[in-house]
Parts: sequence; C-alpha cells; structure tokens
Amino acid sequence: MNHNGPIFIGGLDRCGKTTLRAFLQSHPRISIPAVGSNMWTYFYNQFGDLGRAGNFERCLEAMLCYKHVRFLEPDAGRIRREFWQGPPTYARLFALFQQHHAEREGKPRWGDQTGVIERYAAPIFAAYPDARIIHLLRDPRDRYAGSLALWPGGKARAGGAAARWLYTTTLAKRNLQKYPGRYLTIRFEDMVLSPEQALRRVCAFLGEDFHPEMLAMPGAPEHRDKLIRRSHGDPAKPPLSAQFIGLYRREVPALEIAFMQSVAKPSLERHGYALEPVQLSPRERMQYILSTWPLNTVRLLAWLGVEWVQHNFPGRFGRKPGPNMLARKNTEAASA
Repeated sequence: MNHNGPIFIGGLDRCGKTTLRAFLQSHPRISIPAVGSNMWTYFYNQFGDLGRAGNFERCLEAMLCYKHVRFLEPDAGRIRREFWQGPPTYARLFALFQQHHAEREGKPRWGDQTGVIERYAAPIFAAYPDARIIHLLRDPRDRYAGSLALWPGGKARAGGAAARWLYTTTLAKRNLQKYPGRYLTIRFEDMVLSPEQALRRVCAFLGEDFHPEMLAMPGAPEHRDKLIRRSHGDPAKPPLSAQFIGLYRREVPALEIAFMQSVAKPSLERHGYALEPVQLSPRERMQYILSTWPLNTVRLLAWLGVEWVQHNFPGRFGRKPGPNMLARKNTEAASA
C-alpha cells in the first residue's frame, strides 16, 4: 500500500544525503528537490507566532530571499492564500512550498533533505504524524577526512567533527526509541557497498514499491554523472564507488584519529565501526596529552554549547543563512 506522508532525509554533511535523494527522486511517486531547503534550520520558530499577520509576512519575506527556497520556484500569492486556510504554523508553511513543488513535478509525495533535520524530529512528527525520517550515518573519521579535503586550514577541527558525530548519534538513538516505525538509520557504507539492499530497505520503510531503475538515478542525472566522474569515470559502471571508505587511514593524522576514537568509542562500536589501532611514539603521546586532547576537547564542548543555544533560543540566537545564500532583491514568483 502506498503512503503519501512527507519524507525527510537527515544526517551530517558528506554522509550521503544527496545520493539517497538521487535514488528516491528517481521513484515515480516521490519528489525531493536537488538542494536542501533548510527551512527548519533557518526559519523554524524564529519569527514568533505566525498567527499574527506581521510575523507571517516577515517569515515569508525572509524565506523568499533565501536561495534554497527560491530554487523551489514558489508562488508567493498562492502560499499566502492557502496558508490562512488552515492552522497558521511553521510546519504548514514549510509544507506548502514542498507540496507545490511536488505538484508541478506530477508526484503525490514530497520530501526534503536537510542537514541534521533529526534535531527537529519531535515537531516534525507532531505536525505530520505520517512523516518518515531517514537518518544517514557515516564513519566520522571518513567524514572528517572529506571535510579536510574541502577546508584544510584550522586547528582542533577533529574536536568539532567528533562533536557533530556525538550529537547526531545521540539524536539517532533517542529518535529510534521514541518513534519506532517512523524513523530509520542507514549507514553510508551500506548504501555504497550494497545499494540495492539498502534501497529496498528504504522503500519498505516508506511503504513504497522498489523500482530497480532507481539504482541508475535517472531522476538525478547531474548527481549521477558527478559521482561517476569522482569515482571511476566509466558511465557503464554503477555510480557508487567504495574508494572513499576508509579514506581517513591515509588522510587523517594519527593523533586526531586517537582523539576521535577516545571520545566516540561507544557510539562507533554501536554503529558497527571498528576502532583503528593507533601506535604513538613517546613524543606523539606527549603531544597528544599537552595539545591534541585539550584543544580538541575545548572545540568539542564549544560546538555542543553553541548548538544548544541556537536550538533552544531560535528567536534570539537562531541559525541564519550566510549572506551569499541570500538574493539581493526579492522578486516573488507571483504577487500577493
């Protein structure tokens, strides 16, 4: 039996969300935009009660200036009309953008990929009781290796990477216990090594039929071609490659591997990631004690502290999109 509840893809960056989206976008019933909307991240509860027209207009105006929302080509006039036909909540407002986009694609079920959407599981399930959340997990050491390739500078960044892993896995554990049958975790490695098995599991969780052609990502050709170019360059082969699994062994310094494993050992083992043997010389052990451990611990605690403040006080300290993600001039798709 097919279901029409919304689908949310969450997890940290560089954990396979876009790839899972490419698979699901290739399903004949599912529409998930190519960019994460980040609506919950940047707008949820940041403008007060949307039942007040002024607050609603401020929120809508801010959303219409954000490039990831504009990617959905929203009809602002239609959103305004339909919003006041039901409960004036953030969840309903966000859903209107996605529903209209899916409607234009001719698909009955909408979805959204947003980094760390798992932090909003409670309000999402309260607003959409038939929603499903798929939480992508990846070996944090490999994820950190990927971040080093993009941003090689900075100190004590392993502490931030470890903080993110501890945060997302804590949420995964809590949400799986609290929302059985509505919340699923998928490991990046399983999706890469056994894509059909992983995708069949996802489709069963969503209550959708599995279509073998989804594995070729026909609904996301740009992402498929990007994966092929990065991995093997052969369009005749499957788009996913295992070459980025275990990358940390070559890219991440032993001292940082030691730190990440020291603070994340229980969660690593819980999710099936084996600890890497790390041999440190006497000089490296001294460096670890005097520098690596304290600096990264401070970074870890700082990240968790900032995250707590931003999440619990969104009206005052909520996350904001960077200036480069805002349109200079808001040109609405339709007038009010």
